Amino acid sequence: MAIAPSHKLSFTEKTGYAMGDAAANLVWRGALAYIAIFYTDTLGISAAAAATLLLLVRLSDGITDIIMGMIADRTTSRHGRFRPWIIWSAPVLALFMVLAFTAPDISPGMKLVWAYFTYIGLTLAYTINNVPYSALMGVMTPSHTERTILSGYRFAGAFAGGVLVMSFTPDMVNYFGQGDDVKGYQQTFYVFAGLLVVLCSITFFTTKERVEPPKLEGVQAGFGEMFKSVALMCIPLGAISLFFVRQDLISGIIFAIVISATGIFLSKFIKKPESETTSSQRDLIDLLTNKPWLMLLGLGLFTMFYNGIRFGTVAYYFTHYMGDASLGGKFFFVTTLVSMFAAVIAGYLTTWLGKKVLFAISLIGSSILTSGIYFAQPEDVTLVFTLGVSAEFFAAFMPVLVFSMLGDAADYSEWKNGRRATGLLYSAGTFIQKMGGGFAGALVLLVLASYGYVGTDPDTISQAKAGMVNLMSWIPSIFSISAIGLLIFYPLNTQRMSQIEADLIARRAQKENA
Repeated sequence: MAIAPSHKLSFTEKTGYAMGDAAANLVWRGALAYIAIFYTDTLGISAAAAATLLLLVRLSDGITDIIMGMIADRTTSRHGRFRPWIIWSAPVLALFMVLAFTAPDISPGMKLVWAYFTYIGLTLAYTINNVPYSALMGVMTPSHTERTILSGYRFAGAFAGGVLVMSFTPDMVNYFGQGDDVKGYQQTFYVFAGLLVVLCSITFFTTKERVEPPKLEGVQAGFGEMFKSVALMCIPLGAISLFFVRQDLISGIIFAIVISATGIFLSKFIKKPESETTSSQRDLIDLLTNKPWLMLLGLGLFTMFYNGIRFGTVAYYFTHYMGDASLGGKFFFVTTLVSMFAAVIAGYLTTWLGKKVLFAISLIGSSILTSGIYFAQPEDVTLVFTLGVSAEFFAAFMPVLVFSMLGDAADYSEWKNGRRATGLLYSAGTFIQKMGGGFAGALVLLVLASYGYVGTDPDTISQAKAGMVNLMSWIPSIFSISAIGLLIFYPLNTQRMSQIEADLIARRAQKENA
């Protein structure tokens, strides 16, 4: 039976779906807001070493997002393609969430090894959980407007999960640790890990997959070629990472050569006849020739840079520049409450303004307000909160719109090619988070390192305060302003999406009646 294009989701299902991202953001928006300062100030890793860790692990893990998307697309079970992964992966994600904030009493070199092991495990478990979760949005309803509303509920849940960790972690660490941060961090994340499993279970039991995409070959049939194709992406990402960290002539030359060679390879790969490609290779070709998806990838990265730099700096800014670490928790709490409200209304605003217009307002308004923080002095607490909260109201629209528009890109792919690799297309969401978050987190630490920052040396902290101010203000705004250039050329407006949606409904109904 065909599903009407105007299909509405119940309040229970929308809120149940939101709980899954509340769980994920106990890790992503919450725990990882403190991971950098945990590494430098509690585990004792240098800022430069921590920057390299964040960048390399997140970039390489971003590749696994694409692989996970392909695997999820080819999963078959009585519970659907995507829902089972949410429940299966929850205990593993919870485990690594605790381990990542555990500081064993070992040598400095082994502490760095431990950080790599636990951070890789955390990001990989997050991939297995969140890529299928993101793709689930694309098959719960065929309505592009209902997906936008669902995306709003999702990010309201995401912000709610984030606020629990970002706002209460400092106080909980103090309460459980009683002056021992190592003990405090570990016991705090025992609590959050248990909550994560409960929230993922709610999502699994309250949601349903309704849109049945065209069938794809099994995982085993195309996995070898799929892995080879995706693994090649590690080479240009490695070159980018090398240049970003070293910023010297040799790394620049390597970067230029690798990017040029990658462009030539991709050009030949895209032009291969369909008869000479496997199903998984066709999925990648569809992805690389999907103009809306490519533009969303760029938009998502710019906005992730923007948000990642801001939130990655908050703990440092309030602890060392404003002189009160507890203000950071309060700032996270207030801004996240505003984010939750903005996320819920975003879907409804798009029915009035359209996604492109709302996105433009979001980028311009947030960047102007964020830049204003540059002029705040340490005693200007009210000014910083006012500017930060106002900026976050606009910034909260960004992820809602990106993930909603990824569903539009999936519709466009099915409409254009007759194929719909929903998991693969939505894997861009976590790829954006990993790559954007990796660069953003690394940039924060590299800027602080350039000022000589060492978390255990008060003298170096003082000289790095100017860097913290820049990172809280104009540096992230550069990326949000840059995103506007891409947005201007984004091709899927409201009118075109309505036509694509109607065409797809008609095609599916015709197939069912055939």
